[in-house]
Amino acid sequence: MNRAALFLPIAVLAIAAALSSIFIVDEREKALVLQFGQIKAVHEQPGLYFKIPLIQEVVRYDDRILGLDVDPLEITPLDDRRLVVDAFARYRIADLRRFRQAVGASGLSLAERRIDTILRAQTREVLGSVTSSEILSADRALLAAQIRDRSRSEASALGIEVIDVRLKRTDLPEQNLDATFARMRAEREREAADEIARGNEAAQRVRAQADRTKVELVSDAQRQAEIIRGEADARRNAIFAQAYGADRDFFEFYRSLQAYRQALLAGNSTMILAPDSEFFNYLKSAGQPE
Repeated sequence: MNRAALFLPIAVLAIAAALSSIFIVDEREKALVLQFGQIKAVHEQPGLYFKIPLIQEVVRYDDRILGLDVDPLEITPLDDRRLVVDAFARYRIADLRRFRQAVGASGLSLAERRIDTILRAQTREVLGSVTSSEILSADRALLAAQIRDRSRSEASALGIEVIDVRLKRTDLPEQNLDATFARMRAEREREAADEIARGNEAAQRVRAQADRTKVELVSDAQRQAEIIRGEADARRNAIFAQAYGADRDFFEFYRSLQAYRQALLAGNSTMILAPDSEFFNYLKSAGQPE
C-alpha cells in the first residue's frame, strides 16, 4: 500500500510535467520558446512542439495582418495650407526574433507606439514636399505608397513589415476653412473669367472667318452670274441679229409684239400717245402697216 500511495503522486507529477512540456501553435500565430528571458526556439509553422517544463516558457504572437490607426496630425504642404491628415496602416510581424529583441516583453503595445511614430514622421516628410492640391487629388494614393515604402525600412528594424498605408481623411483645420474656401472660390471665378474671355475671342475669330467666307462666296457667285448673264445677252443679241438679217419684216413684227406685251401689262404707268403713232401700227386693221 505504501508503494502504491507513493507511486500515484509521482505518476501524477510525471503526467503533469509531460503535459506542460507540450504546446500547440495554430495557423494564426507564431511562438517563441524562452529560457530565463533568452530565445531558445522560434516556431512559425503550425504544429505540436515541446519545451522544458518550469524552465522554458512559450510566448505567442499574432501572425495575422494587423491594423493600426494613426492619430490625426496637422501638416503644412508646400503652399502653406495646413491640413489635418488621418491615416491607417496594415502590418504584420515578419521576423519574430528581431521583434522580441526590439520590443522585449512589452509586445505589440510598444511596437505600435513605435510604428505610429514612424508613420507620423514619414507622413509629415512626404506630404510636406507637395502642394495641398496634390494631396487632395487622386495622387494621394501615390503619396500613401511613398509613405509606406519609406516606413518599411525603419519598421524592418523592429521585425515588422508594413504592408499598406492609406490616407483616410485629408481636411482643412476648422479655423482655415472659410478663408481657404473664399480663396478657392476667387481662383475658380478667375479661371471661369479667363475661359469666358478665351471663348469670346475664339467665337469672334470664327464669326470673322465666317463673314469673310460669306463675302468671298457671294462675290464669286455674283461674278459667275454676271459672266453667265453677259454670255446669255451676247447669245440673245446674236440670235436677234440673225433673225433680223433673215426676215426684217418678221423681226419688226416680233419686236412690236414684245413691246406690246411689256407696255400693256396691268398696273403699268399710263401712256399718252397720238392715235397715228408708229407704236400701234400692228394694232390697226388688217392691212399693210402705215
